Amino acid sequence: MKSWVARAVLSVALGLGGIAPVQAQGLAGSYLAARQADMTADFKVAADFYARALARDPSNPVLLESAARAQMSLGRIERAIPIARKMEADGLRSQIAQMVLMADDAENTRFEKLAERAAADNGVGPLVDGLVAAWAKMGEGQVSAALELFDVVAEKRGLKGFALYHRALALASVGDFESAEAIFAEHIGSSMQLTRRGAIARVEILSQLERGDEGAALIEELFGPDLEPVLRDMHAALNRGETLPFSMIRSPRDGVAEVFYSVAAALSGEAGQDYTLLYSRVAEYLRPDHTDAILMSAALLDDLQRYDLAVETYKKVDRNSPVFHAAELGRAEALRSAGRLDAAVEVLEQLARSQGDLAIVHVNLGDLMRQLSRFEDAVAAYDDALAIYDDADPSQWFIYYARAISYERLGNWDNAEKDFRTALELNPEQPQVLNYLGYSLVEQQIKLDEALDMIERAVAVRPDSGYIVDSLGWALFRLGRYDEAVPHMEHAAELMPVDPVVNDHLGDVLWAVGRQREAEFQWKRALSFVDYEDASGEVDPDRIRQKLEIGLDAVLAAEGAAPLKVANGDN
Repeated sequence: MKSWVARAVLSVALGLGGIAPVQAQGLAGSYLAARQADMTADFKVAADFYARALARDPSNPVLLESAARAQMSLGRIERAIPIARKMEADGLRSQIAQMVLMADDAENTRFEKLAERAAADNGVGPLVDGLVAAWAKMGEGQVSAALELFDVVAEKRGLKGFALYHRALALASVGDFESAEAIFAEHIGSSMQLTRRGAIARVEILSQLERGDEGAALIEELFGPDLEPVLRDMHAALNRGETLPFSMIRSPRDGVAEVFYSVAAALSGEAGQDYTLLYSRVAEYLRPDHTDAILMSAALLDDLQRYDLAVETYKKVDRNSPVFHAAELGRAEALRSAGRLDAAVEVLEQLARSQGDLAIVHVNLGDLMRQLSRFEDAVAAYDDALAIYDDADPSQWFIYYARAISYERLGNWDNAEKDFRTALELNPEQPQVLNYLGYSLVEQQIKLDEALDMIERAVAVRPDSGYIVDSLGWALFRLGRYDEAVPHMEHAAELMPVDPVVNDHLGDVLWAVGRQREAEFQWKRALSFVDYEDASGEVDPDRIRQKLEIGLDAVLAAEGAAPLKVANGDN
C-alpha cells in the first residue's frame, strides 16, 4: 500500500497523468530511454522517462538522483523538490538533493533550517556550504555571525576571493558601504572585481558613498568607451550626479542565488556544461530577474545543442530589461543553429527596429544575411551599424571586413577593396583581413606581389590556420612557383585533412610539379569530402571529375585559361 502511495505522489509531482502507461511499458524500457536521452542532453525526454521509471520504483536512488537532475536542468526546481525530499527521507546522500533543498529553504526564507543544512556533513561542497551558511545567518539577522562564517571560508585554500566578494555584498546589503568598499579597495585587480558583476557592485557602492565620479571612472577603465546598455545607463546617471541604488543584493535570498551563480561562473569552461547548468538554474529559481544567470543557462543549453530549451530560456528576459538585446541576440543565434533561419531573421529585424541604436544588433543581422547569401541586405545592415559611430575606432574593423566580403560577393570589387583596406587601417595585422584580401587579389591576378606579402604576414600571425596556409600555397601556385607551393599546401592538408577545397588545391599543385598519381588521389579525396547538401560554392565537383578524366592541363585549355607555366621558366 505504501509503495502504491509513493508512486502516486511522485507521479503527480513529476507531472504524469497516471501510472498505467508505466506499468505497460515496464521499468527497464523507461530507464534505458531516459539514459539514452541523458547522453544527448535531451532533458525533456529524460525527465519524462525517469518519472515513468520512478512511478514503478519510487525508492531507487539512481532514478531519484537522475530524475532530480533532469528536472533541475529544465529549470523545474519546484518539480525536483519532492524528489529531493524523498531522497532525504530515505537517508540518501546526494549533492543534487542538497542543492534543491537549499534552494527550497532559501526560497521560503527558512533560514534557520538552511543554516543547519549548510553546516551538515552531507552538503554541496565547502564553498557553497560555507557561503550559504553565512547568508543564512544574514537571513536570521545575525550579521556578526555571518561575517565570521565568511571569514572561515576565506581561510580555505582557493576560496578567499569568493568569500571576500560575498562578504562585501553582505555588508553593502545592510548599508555598511564603507566596509564593503574597503574590501574592494584592498584587493584592487583581484578576480572579485574584474568580473562584470563585481565591477557593477563596486560602482553602486561608490555611488552610495557619494563617490560617483570614481564609479564612472572605474566603468571607463574596465569597459572602455563602447558600453553595453546597463553600463552605459549607469555611466550616464553617475555623470548627471545621480545616486545609484545598491541593487546587486536586495535580500539574503538574493545572496544565496549569488552563491550559486558565482560557482556557475567559476565552473564555466572548466566543468561540463550540464553540471554547470545545475548551479545557474538554482540561481534563476531563487532570483527570477537574475538576467546573468538566465543568459548563462541559455548559453550552456546552446552549447549542449538543446536549441529549443535555449530559446525558451532566453525568452525569460523581460522586454524592459537593459540586457533584453543580449537575450534576443542569443535567441536568434539559437534559432539559427536549429535551422530556423526565417525565425532568426525575424527576431533580429524586430530588435533592429526596437533597439536600433546598438551597433551589435545590426552587425548580427548583417552576419545572418551574409550566411543566407542576401548580400545586399547584409551591406545595408552593416551600413546601419557604422552610421551609429561618430568616429573611427579599431573595434570597427570587423564591420568593414564583413561589409567588404558582402561587396565582393556582389561583384562590387572597388567597394570591397576599399573596405578591406579600411579594416587594415583600423587593425593593421589582422590575419583574417590580410588573408581574405590577399587571396582575392590572387584570384583576380592583380597586385600579386602585395597579395603574397599580405598572405605571408597572415601566416606569420596564424601559422596553424589551415585556411591561411592554404591561401599562401595557392598564391604561390597562381604565381607559377609550384615547387614552393607544395610544402605549404601539404601542411594545409595536414591542418584541414577533410576540407574539399584544400585537398582540391593540393591536387592542382601536385599535378603542376608532375606528381600526377598523387594529384588524382587528392582530387578523389576532395570529392569524398564535398557536402552536396551544404556546398559552399568554393569547390566544383564537376570540375574535379573533369580533372580526374582528362587532367588539369586539358581542363585549363578547355576553359580558355592560360596553361601551367613555371615562374621565370619555359615550362
